Amino acid sequence: MSDEDYVIRPAEPADAAAIAACVTAAYSVYLDRMDKPPGPMLDDYEQIIADHRVFVLEGPEGLAGALVLIDQDGGLLLDNVAIHPDCQGRGLGRRLVAFAEDEARRLGHRSIDLYSHVTMTESIALYVSLGYLEFDRRVVRSYDRVYMRKTLSV
Repeated sequence: MSDEDYVIRPAEPADAAAIAACVTAAYSVYLDRMDKPPGPMLDDYEQIIADHRVFVLEGPEGLAGALVLIDQDGGLLLDNVAIHPDCQGRGLGRRLVAFAEDEARRLGHRSIDLYSHVTMTESIALYVSLGYLEFDRRVVRSYDRVYMRKTLSV
């Protein structure tokens, strides 16, 4: 399959169950590292779709990934990016992150923030390779989070 076989589009309420299933599959690898399920596995995606900017990545096999962007004071937060395990290793996660960065630029932001759980070292390494720099660590809802930011070129 080629990159052209995958399309990013805004999520619709009917996508909520498929997004939840994709997120659960994508984040389940971290269950043995954490003392509770990763936060995205607990989210109500019907509500997330209603309240935030949510996009899905569709391919020949159906929903392959999801992206949640949250408007916040002064910028855009990449709250969640998930690629179904059956579709990982094809650069689709990088494509969703690039889409998020383009969306931030389109909205007039000069940077984009994200966070990852401290135990999700593979994700943190990926974000560093994409130009994100750590700017904070904090505990939110009892999750140890690493906050990262990327300055966006115009």
